[in-house]
Amino acid sequence: MHFTSRTARWAARSTLSAALVLTLFAPANVAAAAPAPPRVDLRVLVVSDGGPATAAIAAELDGAGTPYTVLDLTRPDRPRIDGGFLADTLDGRPRAKYQAVVLPNDNPFGAGSAEMAALVSYEKAFAVPQVDAYTYARPEVGLDRPANGGYSGPLDGVRAEVTAAGAAGPFGYLDGGIPFEDNSPSVDESYGYVAKPLPGADFTSYVEAPLPGTPERGSIVGEYRHDGRRELVVGFVYNQYQRQFRLLARGIVDWMTQGVRLGASRNYFAVHVDDVFAADDRWDTELDCTPGDVDCAPGQGGEPDPIRMTAADAQYAAEWSAAKDFTLDMAYNGGGSELYKEEHGGTDPLAQRLTADRHAYRWINHTYNHPFLGCVQDVTVVPWVCAKNPDGSTTYVTRAEISSQIGDNRAWGQRAGLPLENSELVTGEHSGLKILPQQPDDNPHLGPALADNAVTWLGSDNSRDRAQRKVGPALTVPRHPMNVFYNAGRTTEQIDEYNWIYTRASDGGSGICESATGTTCLDEPLDAVTGYTDYIVPLEVRIGLGHVLANDPRPHFIHQSNLAEDRIAYPVLDRIIDDYAGLYAADTPLVNLRQQQIGAELRDRAAWNTAVKAGRVTAYRIGDTVTVRAPSGVRATATMPAGTRQDLLLGSQAFGSPYAGSLAGWASPALLQDRVTLTLPAATAQAATADGADPVQRSAPRPPVPAGVRQRVPYGVTG
Repeated sequence: MHFTSRTARWAARSTLSAALVLTLFAPANVAAAAPAPPRVDLRVLVVSDGGPATAAIAAELDGAGTPYTVLDLTRPDRPRIDGGFLADTLDGRPRAKYQAVVLPNDNPFGAGSAEMAALVSYEKAFAVPQVDAYTYARPEVGLDRPANGGYSGPLDGVRAEVTAAGAAGPFGYLDGGIPFEDNSPSVDESYGYVAKPLPGADFTSYVEAPLPGTPERGSIVGEYRHDGRRELVVGFVYNQYQRQFRLLARGIVDWMTQGVRLGASRNYFAVHVDDVFAADDRWDTELDCTPGDVDCAPGQGGEPDPIRMTAADAQYAAEWSAAKDFTLDMAYNGGGSELYKEEHGGTDPLAQRLTADRHAYRWINHTYNHPFLGCVQDVTVVPWVCAKNPDGSTTYVTRAEISSQIGDNRAWGQRAGLPLENSELVTGEHSGLKILPQQPDDNPHLGPALADNAVTWLGSDNSRDRAQRKVGPALTVPRHPMNVFYNAGRTTEQIDEYNWIYTRASDGGSGICESATGTTCLDEPLDAVTGYTDYIVPLEVRIGLGHVLANDPRPHFIHQSNLAEDRIAYPVLDRIIDDYAGLYAADTPLVNLRQQQIGAELRDRAAWNTAVKAGRVTAYRIGDTVTVRAPSGVRATATMPAGTRQDLLLGSQAFGSPYAGSLAGWASPALLQDRVTLTLPAATAQAATADGADPVQRSAPRPPVPAGVRQRVPYGVTG
């Protein structure tokens, strides 16, 4: 099996580690009784020079929930690295304080450094791997210099490839190709060294890039073994947001932790479609506002021209979902259907089609009529303001009105046979929650109304309120807004509004981009015909796929209008899903969760990360046993080799669920236990030394895709 091959190699090094520690710590003239293996704490040491490469690796560890310690070389008051900093003895057993070391390059301390000498001794004694986050190609790292048939320079637009050894090892979750970003022709976005292994060096190339002007390739990521040590040599610079790093980050962490670590990472993608059954107001390309909504002055514009899906649009959505094997979350307003029936002879073909296909989707309560549930809005002015009571306090929508909107929509969905989760809610425009500058506080009636209706997961706007927080009995689930506008059903409307927002006043735009914090103006207005496909779609794909590759479970949201008329959402969604499928192997699918699962993931991560940063998590490996202790009520997250089991008071149970060739998941202590104990598969130690060969030289093909794994899988948890 693929992962068994990797863990076998790593287990062999653990065996070597025990032998080395035996030599270091055993007294002379003692018979060869096998000593207890050392304890290795599950924590990574990141030695940083302030550069983007080590910061990127630290960010990857942070996002996954993997404990690490940063030693900042730029600080004069930093601790010095010596034997005591790296290792000690605990309960009579040698202890390695770090399972891996990340350096900014192969030796950031300089020639003759006592600190580097201490690291070398430590890595040899405990078989601890070292990552050179970004280093020059030269003999000291097992590579020939670029002048000898290699290359140094920009890598923008290059397509690197995972080698056979990389596919059998730490990068087997990739489909092979690694495209380097090239977002601007005027800026060098990535620089690196493409080099050949030095003749005679024990170097295995994992990722290679083409050598310009030749049919040959050279290494940009590889493993160098020398002097009883292992280094992962990375020969290009990157930051934490660049796609090439995001694609390789998992493999870098798997390599350095030998496949045994706290924390987990998956690639998530969920899409909420708001306002289903309702209609959305349309952008007016002449007025540059939306008649019927609050951005147009009262009375401005003629009769509203709303955008609403048709039965044909609904049929297309179901067919698309089946073809992509991807489930959309439909946030519905039942009152929208009732209003349509009142105006169209008592029938609603859209509702008939969507409810007939109801099991093709997940459904979320979006309130009955989609009213604003925060303060009472005074829309006689633009922008609107909150109405005031006679005493000057804010006038809020009442608890009874909020509760009615939730309950009436739930009842409508139940009559329609929709498969609902009553704990989930997204209010119209995320209203009821604070919105700046008009409403700096939540509607005080929102929490009690959520309690009235047993709502525990409440959608929020990630662009305004990124952190999960408590509102009454509910936790928020922040959602990423996609820049496909709710008031655009046609491509021309999307381009026109985009130009209005993102061009300077001198170019005919609103000039908002010149004054809004964090907003950049376009160099010139987008082409009225091609601007959507040539600019907006690629940008939204890059942003959306960036979230997917960043271990971010937060859902994205669009509106039903984007599935109507020109169906402008599909080019973005198609590209994200198809590009992902072209980058990752079949055993590393998109994870498509519903709102309550996403909320639980965010909740558990927050509790875990708080405990880790407070130093309240203890975790270590001794031989093939991993022990994790966390505060009561805090679930532990880990990534382990296939075959790992969690020990119970009597017997054991499988740990985690398969993803990217390993197992990952959440676990809590079993009954009458105060810690999580995991047993690694015995084969990891036995297979590693079965034939006496250097385990680093062996490789194995990736295992077949487990039965039932498809492009969309649920996130299984244990414990």
